[in-house]
Amino acid sequence: MILAGDVGGTNTRLALVDREPRSIEALEIYPSRSHASFEEILRAFVDAHPASIEAASIAAAGPVRDGRVDVTNLAWPVDGIAVGTLLGLDNVLLLNDLEANAWGITALGPDDFHVLNAGDPEAVGNMGVCSVGTGLGEAGLYWDGERHHPFACEGGHTDFAARDALQAGLYEFLASQYGHVSYERIFSGPGLRNVYRYLGAGRELPPREIARAALDGSDETAVRALDLVVSAYGAEAGNLALKLMATGGMYLGGGVSPRILPKLEQGSFMAAFVDKGRFRELLGAIPVRVILNDRTALIGAALAGARLLGPTSA
Repeated sequence: MILAGDVGGTNTRLALVDREPRSIEALEIYPSRSHASFEEILRAFVDAHPASIEAASIAAAGPVRDGRVDVTNLAWPVDGIAVGTLLGLDNVLLLNDLEANAWGITALGPDDFHVLNAGDPEAVGNMGVCSVGTGLGEAGLYWDGERHHPFACEGGHTDFAARDALQAGLYEFLASQYGHVSYERIFSGPGLRNVYRYLGAGRELPPREIARAALDGSDETAVRALDLVVSAYGAEAGNLALKLMATGGMYLGGGVSPRILPKLEQGSFMAAFVDKGRFRELLGAIPVRVILNDRTALIGAALAGARLLGPTSA
């Protein structure tokens, strides 16, 4: 039995997986900020679902360093030693949540994706994942000629590059407040709120309300804000595709991407994605898919954790 986890800035998902990583035996979702620590959430889960756990594999939104993740958009960390102590385990794996997403997409089927760009039907090679939620996460999958190997990165925190005068103004607006302006400051839940403040002369709305008003057309500032975010999202996904040479496909994940599918389909995302000068044709041949399965990182954590239990569990 594997305990798999997906720790994000908004929600923490914990599951029990009985050897087969695609088969979830028990699942709970906890609001991350309603708890004082990951250990508090973990105790609640194991009290509710007692089991003989052989290994734990926890994906968390942040870089893994020295067996610990300081979660980027949370006040508390995930510590591998603390998890092992609480569960009585030597087998604890920590991995970045986007690396877990990369593991997870290899186990999904056609119904778990929405095709944004069909690309080359015979596409092979490296792949990339770019996910928008509470933050912006990125990861890659290296193709060795036979299989993909997921790896983590923190590309969402690289410098934002403005593509027109409106985006240049947004950069100046955010630089005056934050200093460093990353892509995450533009497209994430808080990022959409930042863009809305910029376009609406300081007016505030929660990100979900901005997205809803943009999709139903009831707030022109919200429409403009989401349009800007989607265009910037496409540009950065194209940047990641070039850096990884992700000819095998790009995958858009996180909680935001499925909710804004109507906007993603309108064309500005793909227009920005392929707008790379001499490499337009290469980008246009890359399949682009939106991940619809919100358990992808959890499934991926279980797949990675199965390695702890030996080849019979894979």
